[in-house]
Amino acid sequence: MKKISLALTLSLAALVSSSTVYAETLNVGANIGNLPWEFQDSDGDYVGFEIDLVNEVGSRLGYDEVAINNIPFNGLFSAVQSGRIDVAVSSITITAERLQSVSFAQPYYDSDQSLATSVDTGVTGLADLDGKVIGVDTGSTGDIWATEHQQEYGFAEIRRYEGLQPAMLDLTSGRLQAYISDIPAVQYYVRDKPQLQVVERIPSGEQYSMMFAKNSELAARASDVISTLKEEGFVAELHQKWFGAEAEATTSTVQVRDMPVAQ
Repeated sequence: MKKISLALTLSLAALVSSSTVYAETLNVGANIGNLPWEFQDSDGDYVGFEIDLVNEVGSRLGYDEVAINNIPFNGLFSAVQSGRIDVAVSSITITAERLQSVSFAQPYYDSDQSLATSVDTGVTGLADLDGKVIGVDTGSTGDIWATEHQQEYGFAEIRRYEGLQPAMLDLTSGRLQAYISDIPAVQYYVRDKPQLQVVERIPSGEQYSMMFAKNSELAARASDVISTLKEEGFVAELHQKWFGAEAEATTSTVQVRDMPVAQ
């Protein structure tokens, strides 16, 4: 009887271990509406640079399915920390502060912030924002930058939005005089909208990556896959597909980089 119980216990332990290691679904959190990283096409499907990338990473890791969950940007952090999702994407910047509570795979995009405005506002740069109402994405690095520099540039108000599109609607209608956000997303959005323009690049030296729970072993595995995808040219091809231009050879889109670590 003891032998049977022991065998049953070992079998159950093996089953639990196997189901943990070989999970069938990779649960991904993404702030849908973040062009061109993750958004819905005319058929309602989720598409974008990071959707393509995380789907490929999931496939290379052996998952049967990659499930995309639409989560507001500010909610992505608690979602990975609680285990609600396995990984988050949404042009998430690696920062020293964030590395204290989450982990990142190696970066795959180098970026800055940008100042966008409507052509009829007369705003030509940061120097023109004294007394103006500006918009940012809640909890983003643009939000952090604007908050830190509000007194310096004299913003009358900082309005916070859940994603680029509602902010751009208010910018177009005149409820905002400017919008500060990641330059690739804004440039992509305004490319066919002559009433909107990016008037200044705000250097921030940001790098984007996939975000995981702190010390998640999945982060290292995903980072290894991203190395392979860079070496194969897959990530550079995504850049060409979604931005219509070749990635610069010196950027993290092309070059294999180390995983960032907390200091």
